[in-house]
Amino acid sequence: MVATSSSTVSPFALSDGERERLHARLALAVRRARRGGEPVLASITVALDPAVDPAQVVCASRLPGEHWFVLEQPERGHAALGALGEAATLQAGGRTRFSDVADRWRALAAAAVADPADAGAGGGPVALGGFAFAPEGGSSPHWAGFPPASLVVPELALVRGQRGGERSLRMTLSALAAGDDVPEQLLARLQGRLAALRSEPLPLLDPAPTGRYQVTSVMAPEHHEHAVARATELIARGELEKVVLAREVQVHAPRPHDPAAIFAVLRQEFPSCFVFCAGRGEATLVAASPELLVRREGHRVSTLALAGSTRRSADPAVDAHLGEQLLREEAHRGEHSIVARWIARTLRPHAVWVTTAEEPELVRIANIQHLGTPIRAQLAAPMDALELVELMHPTPAMGGEPRARAMQLIPALEGMDRGWYAGPVGWTDATGDGEFCVTLRCALLRGRVAHCYAGGGIVRQSDPAAELAETEVKLQALLPLLAG
Repeated sequence: MVATSSSTVSPFALSDGERERLHARLALAVRRARRGGEPVLASITVALDPAVDPAQVVCASRLPGEHWFVLEQPERGHAALGALGEAATLQAGGRTRFSDVADRWRALAAAAVADPADAGAGGGPVALGGFAFAPEGGSSPHWAGFPPASLVVPELALVRGQRGGERSLRMTLSALAAGDDVPEQLLARLQGRLAALRSEPLPLLDPAPTGRYQVTSVMAPEHHEHAVARATELIARGELEKVVLAREVQVHAPRPHDPAAIFAVLRQEFPSCFVFCAGRGEATLVAASPELLVRREGHRVSTLALAGSTRRSADPAVDAHLGEQLLREEAHRGEHSIVARWIARTLRPHAVWVTTAEEPELVRIANIQHLGTPIRAQLAAPMDALELVELMHPTPAMGGEPRARAMQLIPALEGMDRGWYAGPVGWTDATGDGEFCVTLRCALLRGRVAHCYAGGGIVRQSDPAAELAETEVKLQALLPLLAG
């Protein structure tokens, strides 16, 4: 634990010079807000000891009911992002939700009082959050706090990454200054936030929980099988090539679920995945997603076609055999090729070049293995991360092909509100760089109830019973942690 007593110096404390610079930026932001009539963002970025764990700080320091966020991909250089509070919140709904929040973020970032040298590589102000799968998704009561589009500029962001080949940690403090604000008061609030920070080990899950846990399928399992059968009929009639269908399972626990303890297990068990917690009010969305939707680094774009899956086995020989079957099986190969072709075709008009592996590879995680094809591109003209998210969401891996027809059919066949399940979650910075994953292997935690989601791609050869079994395999990423 990092102590913050009067006899020690907090690892998060600003130096005198940093405090003076922050005060000057806050004062300038207030003056600009008075002249322009609109609030202005001010921020400062400082380096911290890279040994500090952003997740430990955020989980120990979050306040009741406030927005908080942690995102890690442990195997990728221990990359991590942690955030607390709200300096600004950007929300929208409907078919223009991506462009609406993107326009507001660009305007806010362009007018921000910040050091341009801080921007990028984890420095400068960031906007983080996510989007519902559907334009008006998240309207069900249990998705309250997760609107169709929501990006938050946090008061405090901790970003761990690589700089010059070495691990680095940078902290950014941000405040939205209005014309009637007093710079000294804004500074005092941020100083108070720093003074209250602490770092503690993430809590442990109870190894022998007591009480009764109840796992229920929101709709009967037969409903999913019937939906798959109906989808294969429509595909056979030529109405579409593929559609993704999901189901919801609820876990009712004897006591509230602990998102920090669940996150701790997920990042240990799924180090290759994007593991995140997005806390909104009384609810938290947790996930361990294997699927990168898009990463933008300057003109470079990376994504991953991920479709087709089978289970794992503790026996190495059986596990290898299952993987070989997956690589050869016609239905899974066909499903995967639809996704890979669509991504390449979608990126090509915006790129100098697009590279796609000729053959898919096996992507193995703890309880499941997928067919995956990494895809990279060089942009022909500037496009920021949010523009790319709008372009790419949803790929056929989460929607279907053709996309428009699949999006019409999904709610009718599933009979549920996906909310942020299968939607993009991630971050973007003032330079337009950013990274968004697809919300898979997820659970929405609200008190004693966890809403879990899993789905699969349906093609002509899909078997309803096998598709139901696939959802059960995918649910096993979280159900053992939630059901005691």
